Amino acid sequence: MRRAVLRGLTGLVTVPLLLTGCSGGGDDDRSTEQASLQDGGGAGAAPPPAAPAPSVAPEGAYDAAPEAAGKERADSFVPEPDMVSTFALDVDTASYSYARRTIGAGSLPQPETVRHEEFVNSFRQDYPTPEDDGFSVTTDGARAADGGWSLMRVGLATRPESNEYGTQARRPAALTFVVDVSGSMAEPGRLSLVREALHTAVDELRDDDSLALVAFSDEARTVLPMTAVGGEEDRIHDAVEELQPSDSTNVEAGMTRGYDEAVDGHREGATNRVVLLSDALANTGATDADAILDRIAAAREDHGITLFGVGVGSEYGDALMERLTNQGDGHTTYVSESDEARKLFVEDLPRNVDLRARDAKAQVVFDPDAVSDYRLIGYDNRQVADEDFRNDAVDGGEVGPGHTVTALYAVRLAEGASGTVATATVRWLDPDTRAPHEESSTVGATALAGDLWGAAPPRLQLTALAAYFADALRGGSGAGTAPEPYADGADAGADTREGGGATGGAGYTPLPGAPTVGALAGHAEDLAAETEDPAVGDLAETVRQAVELTR
Repeated sequence: MRRAVLRGLTGLVTVPLLLTGCSGGGDDDRSTEQASLQDGGGAGAAPPPAAPAPSVAPEGAYDAAPEAAGKERADSFVPEPDMVSTFALDVDTASYSYARRTIGAGSLPQPETVRHEEFVNSFRQDYPTPEDDGFSVTTDGARAADGGWSLMRVGLATRPESNEYGTQARRPAALTFVVDVSGSMAEPGRLSLVREALHTAVDELRDDDSLALVAFSDEARTVLPMTAVGGEEDRIHDAVEELQPSDSTNVEAGMTRGYDEAVDGHREGATNRVVLLSDALANTGATDADAILDRIAAAREDHGITLFGVGVGSEYGDALMERLTNQGDGHTTYVSESDEARKLFVEDLPRNVDLRARDAKAQVVFDPDAVSDYRLIGYDNRQVADEDFRNDAVDGGEVGPGHTVTALYAVRLAEGASGTVATATVRWLDPDTRAPHEESSTVGATALAGDLWGAAPPRLQLTALAAYFADALRGGSGAGTAPEPYADGADAGADTREGGGATGGAGYTPLPGAPTVGALAGHAEDLAAETEDPAVGDLAETVRQAVELTR
């Protein structure tokens, strides 16, 4: 009997997981209708021994040879294909930061700019720190408000640049800053903020780092070729001050020139990265990502050059920036205030410059005897074919020091489920040697049994809160109930609920256990008080503002 797997938020039916990851994926298929937020009310004996726990899909389980595909080996468990979820890691946070800016300015963000995983990954977690340069893997969860549904969290963490286990400094960096100086960047808080951020970055870089500066509007020019920072700080600051807005936005010209400079200034043994600072509102030259990706891919494959995108502006080309960084083995963030820019290039500089892992992927295997349904929350364009998990030629995501990556699932346990229900494994390549490494963790049925609100650890509640808030902005009903899962044999692409789709458009399925946005605001206020974390306080204020915008 075919097991029903709930579709993801975009209607995809083959993706079985929620985490925060990065890879070259396809275009999003998100609803373009305006999100609708609704304020309102809130939403014995020991078990028998468990069956053998599922393991990560064994090597050879997905061999291309027909006789090997799906064939159970005598020494390991080969999971059912629809009970395996594989994705590339991602540490993007731009979606949440841009939504905060938009809501603070008095409007709700467009649903297609809201990505659950970027909301979730915007907040500090308390995962244990690994002692080496790999990952720690943490799994936990709690019961959602809907009967039978739980939220399951997979947390990954890398070691910071220096901690109690040692003080290994990051490698030297060779950074090529590609700066948008088009007319749209003249708006207050765009180019002026970029110049301020660049001055801050120069002051934080080390003497053994190097920097190049490229400016683009309708054309691109090299303002400063790759230059060692030590002894040249005044010259670099002067070059930054030369940046003035003019003309239209030719992102293609800027990226082409920027990558040319990065290749010319490439340094062996250093972290080579292009940093794009732009509102990404391309209107001249090639204005879609496809025309730029070949150059990015060649520099990545031949020289290991990665891309970091920093978005600015009240109007922001979110989709273009995300596609560029996905294909450039990098990540995106968004800044709108001086404090955010300073944090980005001071406190967060090491994690945005250095690397702990290349081509990092995660795979989660669910035990089909313990899990009847599960649902990916986010990662709409981050999926990797299951058989490519250990294919190191397939692009994954790049993760820096001190980063955390969080996955979240909606999981419905089978009746009487006990023991291990899922195994999560992360695989990555050493940035220097390209040697592959793996780390795994399991989660049991009892870990998913406790109540979410009030009883679960605060950071798990925060993860759920961020995901539910993103879902409301995407079009979730916030009604506190979830539709029935698709029955065996049902068309997973059709909406089985009476009356059609939720407020996010026909076929949209809200997350199970979703509180109303008014209830979310209350949870956010409670968590802000309990954690005393300013970032959680900002989230609580943003949720409150969103509620006000719907009245």
